[in-house]
Amino acid sequence: MPFSPDPTLPALLFDLDGTLVHSVPDLRVAANKLLAEDGRRALDDDEVQAMVGNGVRKLVERAYRATGDEPPSDAALDALVPRFMVHYDAHPADLTRPFDGLLPVLESLRAAGHRMGVCTNKPEGAARAILEQLSLAPFFDAVIGGGSTPHLKPHPEPVLAAMRLMGTGTHDTIFVGDSENDVGAARAAGLRVVCLSFGYRHCAAEDLGGDVLIDHFRDLPAALAKITDRAVEKA
Repeated sequence: MPFSPDPTLPALLFDLDGTLVHSVPDLRVAANKLLAEDGRRALDDDEVQAMVGNGVRKLVERAYRATGDEPPSDAALDALVPRFMVHYDAHPADLTRPFDGLLPVLESLRAAGHRMGVCTNKPEGAARAILEQLSLAPFFDAVIGGGSTPHLKPHPEPVLAAMRLMGTGTHDTIFVGDSENDVGAARAAGLRVVCLSFGYRHCAAEDLGGDVLIDHFRDLPAALAKITDRAVEKA
């Protein structure tokens, strides 16, 4: 059935890693394959989770910092990142899974007429592959990833690019994310934010600075209603 957007409802822009999906296991596998090629020790899930959020280049840099005496040079990273992506692109969603309760909420939001997009620092190709392999792609009208724009979150440019693709503006778009980068990018773009208490943040959930904090995706519809009610009251 063709999607019929309801222009009276806010568009929703989601982060990917730590928001829609738990992707650390596949990132760990790819990172450890790369590290093993260079004779370095393996990382565990907790270590990798602490490295996620600022794009692949920063993830690889952090992995090498954690497993060696000297941080890699820019030239070394230029060579390491493509090697990492060979491993990751081959298996981006073998172990990655949607967070609990996500699918029924996306189905409900889509049926109601919400336009939805993804804005992630993960390379766009890998992001699209994950969405396809986990049967999430049909829910989203736009996907912006690392490399889609010159800057990564927390710069607002990726958020603004996603809104252009969805045909929405700051007044009718809400960001849903789990990290400081998500909130920073959304706020810089002028958006309201729903924060998740789970995910890959590097501070207390209460300190993220969103408009509403939720513990489970089943709480998202009520959070959206709360935010939009506030907007009506201010108007």
